Amino acid sequence: MSTGRVAIVTGAARGIGAATAQRLAADGHAVGVLDLDEAACEAVAQQIRAAGGRALGVGCNVTDPAAVEDAVARVADELGAPVILVNNAGIIRDNLLFKMSVEDWDAVMNVHLKGAFLMTKACQAHMTAERFGRVVNLSSSSAQGNRGQANYSAAKAGLQGFTKTLAIELGKFGVTANAVAPGFIQTDMTAATAERIGVSFEDFIAHSAAQIPVQRVGQPEDIAATISFLVSQEAGFVSGQVIYVAGGPLD
Repeated sequence: MSTGRVAIVTGAARGIGAATAQRLAADGHAVGVLDLDEAACEAVAQQIRAAGGRALGVGCNVTDPAAVEDAVARVADELGAPVILVNNAGIIRDNLLFKMSVEDWDAVMNVHLKGAFLMTKACQAHMTAERFGRVVNLSSSSAQGNRGQANYSAAKAGLQGFTKTLAIELGKFGVTANAVAPGFIQTDMTAATAERIGVSFEDFIAHSAAQIPVQRVGQPEDIAATISFLVSQEAGFVSGQVIYVAGGPLD
């Protein structure tokens, strides 16, 4: 059984982030539920509290340094020092390279990479002071390349390098850093991808499941379960790893 600590999950208003916030709360952690829309965050936090957990919904733009500092300080004041951080916030702005705008490139890089950098920098002070920390960054199977996702693929690959560097720099303080790289997960984001390529979400799921060795697509809870282990006390010797949770082998 994990010792209850304080966690922050970004992009936690829906999908993988919401499932992760709920799982970590069920594991006994207090959870700061962060996303752009504080009302949507509070709805998830309320579900956690209704189930007997401790949670706080906080609206935060992870690309804004001042907003990040304020959000982390608010969690620290109201729940305690955040020593678990799940950098899940992400967006897609898919397009083929020749049609991709600079704005769409920058937006994806800012949320995924700058957001993870700012959140980790703000939380690591608490982690190093406590001599315990867990950072989990959400990468993706798209890090290996995916048509129409030059920006997203580059950002997700970048998060893997960021993760490995965190593991090297912060290990001596009792802090681990790992990345979880989901394959096809049934979320609003993959529904948006289906819409972009002009197929129904049901057909997209069925086609994708047929290509996956376990013959199904993933659910947000599959990712939350992996994160639950990586942030646990027991996972203290697992660091600098990229774990593909994709229903089959990926390098």
